[in-house]
Amino acid sequence: MAGLCVGAGVLVAAGRRSRQPPQLLVRSAALWTPKLVLHQSRQCLRVSRSLSSIGYDPDEKTFDKLLIANRGEIACRVIKTCKKMGIKTVAIHSDVDASSVHVKMADEAVCVGPAPTSKSYLNMDAIMEAIKKTRAQAVHPGYGFLSENKEFAKLLAAEGVTFIGPDTHAIQAMGDKIESKLLAKNAKVNTIPGFDGVVKDADEAVRIAREIGYPVMIKASAGGGGKGMRIAWDDEETRDGFRFSSQEAASSFGDDRLLIEKFIDNPRHIEIQVLGDKHGNALWLNERECSIQRRNQKVVEEAPSTFLDPETRRAMGEQAVALAKAVKYSSAGTVEFLVDSQKNFYFLEMNTRLQVEHPVTECITGLDLVQEMIRVAKGYPLRHKQADIPINGWAIECRVYAEDPYKSFGLPSIGRLSQYEEPLYLPGVRVDSGIQPGSDISIYYDPMISKLISYGSNRTEALERMEAALDNYVIRGHKLTKTEKQQLMAIASSLYVSFQLRAQCFEENSRVPILRPKMANWDLSVKMGDEIHSVIASNSGSTFCVEVDGSKLNVTSEWNLASPLLSVNIDGTQRIIQCLSREAGGHMSIQFLGTVYKVHILTQLAAKLNKFMLEKIAEDTSSILRSPMPGVVVAVSVKPGDMVSEGQEICVIEAMKMQNSMGAGKTGKVKSVHCKAGDTVGEGDLLVELE
Repeated sequence: MAGLCVGAGVLVAAGRRSRQPPQLLVRSAALWTPKLVLHQSRQCLRVSRSLSSIGYDPDEKTFDKLLIANRGEIACRVIKTCKKMGIKTVAIHSDVDASSVHVKMADEAVCVGPAPTSKSYLNMDAIMEAIKKTRAQAVHPGYGFLSENKEFAKLLAAEGVTFIGPDTHAIQAMGDKIESKLLAKNAKVNTIPGFDGVVKDADEAVRIAREIGYPVMIKASAGGGGKGMRIAWDDEETRDGFRFSSQEAASSFGDDRLLIEKFIDNPRHIEIQVLGDKHGNALWLNERECSIQRRNQKVVEEAPSTFLDPETRRAMGEQAVALAKAVKYSSAGTVEFLVDSQKNFYFLEMNTRLQVEHPVTECITGLDLVQEMIRVAKGYPLRHKQADIPINGWAIECRVYAEDPYKSFGLPSIGRLSQYEEPLYLPGVRVDSGIQPGSDISIYYDPMISKLISYGSNRTEALERMEAALDNYVIRGHKLTKTEKQQLMAIASSLYVSFQLRAQCFEENSRVPILRPKMANWDLSVKMGDEIHSVIASNSGSTFCVEVDGSKLNVTSEWNLASPLLSVNIDGTQRIIQCLSREAGGHMSIQFLGTVYKVHILTQLAAKLNKFMLEKIAEDTSSILRSPMPGVVVAVSVKPGDMVSEGQEICVIEAMKMQNSMGAGKTGKVKSVHCKAGDTVGEGDLLVELE
């Protein structure tokens, strides 16, 4: 892992036009690791005596067994409440999550497929089979994945399994931004000026944008989480925004429909938590301020908002409840608003699920929202009236991400956590996480490590406790042990020799063979970081005997050098490695135990002569384009011979469901293109060269 980001972000919109909004850095830290506990301090749950949600009535029967169709911290969060309610739990997991914390916490666990989410956590057939196998009576979807998938809710209903969430009508109505906006208007909820229909093409997008007036927001109809969303300030940006947003929407949601609305300068992103039952009752549970965002995704949330006055809060709450009642909403949900500098507020969307930031609402109200969702799903009426809902104290949540600090915290940093200690001994601190020492931050899933929540009697106290908690967090990325370092060098040396032997084989089969002496032992110099090690390697078939600094290791593999993944056995220990790149002069990048290491291997003779070699001139990055991240090539816009201008789009790379336009570093002619649409590329891979 290269780095960690703790609550770094930007305001949801800058007050002036800015392509690169100024970053509002809340806190950054180096790498870290975990010991899992789902903890709520007493101070975090201190509320008025009129609420009893934190009490669990053993005589109030709900479900015997509940399956959690999710992973990580939210799965752990749901399991915790289920245990208090006396409900047995079933965890689902992908094959790489078999040892995850949520799997260990649950009473039962079922593997639903391999690592990619489409084959596991989004695999409805496999999840339905797990439900039948375990005889779970209900399913809590958490957030993300299938939490707002009406087809999944329909499948559960057909099997007589309770979905812990609203009915399919509400999911469908609120999941479609166009339909939800029309419903909001009919319910007399304030809406943002814009185009209510589906935008057909880029030309129509430009026409609509001009009618509304720049700037405008182009966003996916079925979107969420900042995916498929672009701000456009002119016609050119509208055309680009239409293309990127539709592509991201199709990739993330399987629905490329877009809508356009007025972009509001200086907005605050404030959301109202609502709770409804199946008896027509609905409450609003105050607001959460979510304005500190980065790439349209929240990183810091707090409750209540510093901006709202009681009158605005009440008006927003009443409109949120009106919308919930209009769709007969029965569960916990969130109505999101944009609020301008004059406290005018506009409906943004409704999330028909539990929110990532729900803990701050729990802290100031005392309600356990997961418990309330389960009770409502069973058919119980709400136990509280609107007048019972307090604002007791102040709560702040920071999302803790594994990100690369050397790339402006812009890219996920995958790898293994070697140390992790949560600051749970501090007063007023709660941590929701789903990891432990040794957990992997995978490219397949969200890089959020945990959520850190601080609670105080007022905002100052909550901030002070948050600052102390962040300083007392211990998270460290994986550091190789001596044995692991030797294993890596042994594998790298075996790979190096394998490549050399293959090259010799090709040369000997050429028309003009190059005669080389056969080497029984390869005397190598291996450099990792600032350390140089002596390695001797010899092979017999598919097995290499490698001596690293005097320690002997046997390395066996099929040595399929064309495969991106290599399974290697080292003295009985199985390792999976990836040779990400190999360059002239013995330079290799190898992903080992979730982390990328750069290794430089030469023969001892070459290493001695290397000091006499001229220093390589730094690469002219203006003439080449390399991938800044691992991802998939979505589109290539140029071909050899094309003239391009500085900044002109050359290709589009998709990573973590977000599409990134790669531009030319200078004006010139395209010399060669090294990628095509559909290719998977690693960080640093060469994409395009200019003359």
